[in-house]
Amino acid sequence: MKVIIFDDNINVRESIGLLLSTTDNMQLVAAFDSCKNMLADIENINPDIVLMDIDMPLITGIDAVKLLRTKYQALPVLMLTGFEDDDKVFASLCAGANGYILKNANMQSLIQYINEVYHGGAPMTPVIARKVLTQFAKIQPVKQPDENYNLSRREKDVLQLLVKGKSYKMIADELNISYETVHSHIRKIYQKLQVNSVGEAVSKTISKNILRTYLF
Repeated sequence: MKVIIFDDNINVRESIGLLLSTTDNMQLVAAFDSCKNMLADIENINPDIVLMDIDMPLITGIDAVKLLRTKYQALPVLMLTGFEDDDKVFASLCAGANGYILKNANMQSLIQYINEVYHGGAPMTPVIARKVLTQFAKIQPVKQPDENYNLSRREKDVLQLLVKGKSYKMIADELNISYETVHSHIRKIYQKLQVNSVGEAVSKTISKNILRTYLF
């Protein structure tokens, strides 16, 4: 798995590079201190996953994700930050980030999160998940869905748990299905809702009132 990182902190870049060098099937192929040439860098390197710092000079991580999504809609992006910030978490996920982790998280958790994002997951720390859901809950949904998204009963079950901030593993356990089945359902949900990330899926579900009722 080829990993690329954009982070202006050299210690973070070196620490993650060292970690990945000792991890099977992962390699830090490039590290940059800004996103000023991000699209060209990604095109030249063709990474499998992007690690993105949220606070950088010239172009913030949030703006970088928005720009990245104009050309690379399916490329997994895991946001890194040293601070828990409701607004930035919300903005990152709505911009198209696939997951979010604090820089002070356990290094093995970072490996787990990279793997989960690479395989279609949407990891967030529990604290951040709760804050994101608080922000999403402030969105006023319309009374009726604007259109029929043709979600199956099981897809609605999975989507409702995703809206509640459940991880893929937690969804699998709660619905008594395999992790791979959850992944398959969420891939179909993304296609039907025409979204590319958990943030977009949750935001659209709530703003369009797709599930009609929500339990936070």
